[in-house]
Amino acid sequence: MTRHLNIGTRGSELALFQAHAVADLLRAQSGVDCEIVIIKTSGDLLAEAPLSQIGGKRLFVKEIEDALLNGTVDIAVHSSKDMPAVLPAGLAIGAVLPREDPRDAMVLPVARPQLGDAPRIGTSSVRRIAQLKRVLPGATFGPVRGNLGTRLRKLDDGDFDALVLAAAGLRRLGQESRISALLPVAACVPAPGQGIIAVEIRSDDTATRKIVAQADDALAGAALVAERTVVERLGGGCQMPIGAYAATAGEVLTLTAIVLSIDGNRAVTAAQSGPLTDAAAIGLRVAQELLAGGAGDILAEVERVRAGVEGLQP
Repeated sequence: MTRHLNIGTRGSELALFQAHAVADLLRAQSGVDCEIVIIKTSGDLLAEAPLSQIGGKRLFVKEIEDALLNGTVDIAVHSSKDMPAVLPAGLAIGAVLPREDPRDAMVLPVARPQLGDAPRIGTSSVRRIAQLKRVLPGATFGPVRGNLGTRLRKLDDGDFDALVLAAAGLRRLGQESRISALLPVAACVPAPGQGIIAVEIRSDDTATRKIVAQADDALAGAALVAERTVVERLGGGCQMPIGAYAATAGEVLTLTAIVLSIDGNRAVTAAQSGPLTDAAAIGLRVAQELLAGGAGDILAEVERVRAGVEGLQP
């Protein structure tokens, strides 16, 4: 008898691409019948509000995780960078797909393909802003939300002089030609999990775990474990100025991470290497090194600033 799996996902173009990629892989490898179930999230309903003011990217997964917990769907598909460092009780990551390009990309307008000395850059990521302030001191930054097409239209209509987006999303949606420059990891450390599609399951669903495990990519999985361990140990969330990227070469994993103040004036970096099988331990060592360098104080100050801003909201 063919197993049927309901796959929970957001309805955005990128989310649907990711869900269909998982469905196609599971059908090919396991012969399962997959149905896509679109779930509206709080992040979708608050489409114009800055992420830092509405609770961060967690709002893009909460309703989907609720549907997974109550059995409405059998698995959930996410951009792993949107997932909380600590998953809700009863949920686990069952598989990850091979990683797409993890770097951030600079996108310039079609009609004005030059950055200039004081560019207006569209991004809603505090991690990107904090790092880019260090390399583009004359830039100003503004939030930009919406699907990829909406963001690109705002750019081309003159709302911004450039956008900074994940290269993975641009490539997956056939917009690779819009990439004006890829930002080196040394200049802008990616978000933990950037470029990795994650398949979330119920922890006690052993039958589904066996099915999705066939789609798991070991290299991407090890990298994700290392990067998520850093965030978990630091106690940070997805709207904190934390970058972490694990590169793999053969059986060796090299993890680079950074914690910055909101203005980019303070930064602590750390890097460690080791066997792929020690991914969690490497992540822990990097986090400890960051904390020893003052990352805890920086993140505490970020929390104080954000709390003050939230207190001013009507």
